[in-house]
Amino acid sequence: MKAAIIFACLLAVAFARPDVSIVRQDADVQPEGYNFDVETSDGTQHASSGVLQNVGSDHEAIAVKGSYSWVDEKTGEKFTLTYIADENGFQPQGAHLPVAPVA
Repeated sequence: MKAAIIFACLLAVAFARPDVSIVRQDADVQPEGYNFDVETSDGTQHASSGVLQNVGSDHEAIAVKGSYSWVDEKTGEKFTLTYIADENGFQPQGAHLPVAPVA
């Protein structure tokens, strides 16, 4: 159910810009996980997979891995963000993101 909600939100974002259309879309939503891959005509790409962990326990949660890429409209530069979202929270990585200093 959670995966379906996430997927619906991503589609809403894709349709928010009327001049952009979906050129490729693959999705597989199962009770214990999902995979999806979407590409729009403006070069935006989003791929994600999630697996339900600790099924049937009080600690049931979805662990997600994915990436999101887009092209900056002003500079034409392509940005890519990879991420993991699990029991340790949302963990994004990308060359354009600032890095905290080592303690």
